[in-house]
Amino acid sequence: MRPNPHVCIIGAGVSGLTAVKALGDWGVEHTCLEASDDIGGNWYFRNPNGRSSAYRSLHIDTSKSSISFKDFPMDERYPDFPHHTQIHTFLSEYADTFGLRERIRFGTAVERATRLDGGGWDIDGERFDALLVCNGHHWDPSYPDFPGHFDGPTIHSHHYIDPTEPLALAGKRVLVVGIGNSAVDIVSELSRKGIAERVLISTRSGAWVIPKYVLGRPIDTVVRTNPRIPLGLQRRAARVFARVIAGRMEDFGLPTPNHHFLEAHPTVSSELLLRLGSGDAIAKPDVAELLSDRVRFVDGTIEEVDVIVFGTGYKISFPFFDPAFISAPGNVLSLYKRMFKPSIDDMAFIGLGQAIPTIFPFAECQSKLAGRWLGGDWALPTTAEMTADIRRDERRYVRHYADRPRHTMQLDYHVYEHDLRTRVIPAGQKRASETSAARIHTTA
Repeated sequence: MRPNPHVCIIGAGVSGLTAVKALGDWGVEHTCLEASDDIGGNWYFRNPNGRSSAYRSLHIDTSKSSISFKDFPMDERYPDFPHHTQIHTFLSEYADTFGLRERIRFGTAVERATRLDGGGWDIDGERFDALLVCNGHHWDPSYPDFPGHFDGPTIHSHHYIDPTEPLALAGKRVLVVGIGNSAVDIVSELSRKGIAERVLISTRSGAWVIPKYVLGRPIDTVVRTNPRIPLGLQRRAARVFARVIAGRMEDFGLPTPNHHFLEAHPTVSSELLLRLGSGDAIAKPDVAELLSDRVRFVDGTIEEVDVIVFGTGYKISFPFFDPAFISAPGNVLSLYKRMFKPSIDDMAFIGLGQAIPTIFPFAECQSKLAGRWLGGDWALPTTAEMTADIRRDERRYVRHYADRPRHTMQLDYHVYEHDLRTRVIPAGQKRASETSAARIHTTA
């Protein structure tokens, strides 16, 4: 890659916006291509590009102190857990404060991104020296493949807006499959008296459901990892805490989680356990078979169901790449620091990780590293070194979950950021300095 590269950024959601700012800070020439007519990505309600999974009642499950950018913290105007409209306002203020919109080409969906022989990129006929992929991973719905067939309507949580849209769910018997944050929000909303007739929630693997507040404070300000203490030790200590604040999931009819607390992103809800405990919603085990207008579960019970809502996650997709070039079968894509594919030295991904507690600061710190890299202040390790580091991070974060697509990108932001700041960045700066010195010596 040549010095002073011209960079293409795909997407203007959280990851794309932080990338635009970081490259601007480092004086790197860039153009951001965004399919929609505004910034925000997933947080742009009713986004005309179809990528937003926001529903009308959505409040973020992470507190404002955790979603704040280091360069642009949320101020006192915002509540602890902002509504999606407030998140979009915050992102708009971020874009306007740093003049990001003028570097974004709206209404430009990337159809084809092709790496050229010898490096560089052809993006729909336009030439760039490097590529930052910021297209998100919560937009291509994943559906389970259950035996049998269901005659009633089905939707994915990605398309859910409210109890009236896209389906009229009042008075219906609704099954929600999944136990992520969207699934439990939908269960909590539909199971309120006077909406759905009956609401069931089915889950295969279970999850730790924790409240938004503990001791009067947002839970992510009370429970957080310390990168200076071994992660395994902290996880073991947190197991008792999880039982104290939320109790036994089995007491609410939910399956025993297949992982320990903080080993995967917990489900944050102050309402689900109340709905289950009040009998407004009923927990069921995994689906065994669809029976036209009924559903049989693995415990042998059968329930009549009118509508099924699948809250079953998303596929990692890159529609602009040839699948033979880059794809993520089973949501597996091994990357150095969740950014770099070892065999490609002019491309990086931003925000492609399931960060605990949230993507916002994770995308920002990745973008800052990308700015250093493209600005010449930081250099990549060798392919062998990157491959070894990938294996190390996979052992740390995802070794217990390699067979589950939802866990393939797990990481702890606080540990990740500390590793970048104390080890990865200094080592890369040293490599860049040595390379620059060698180049000067050669030309002298």
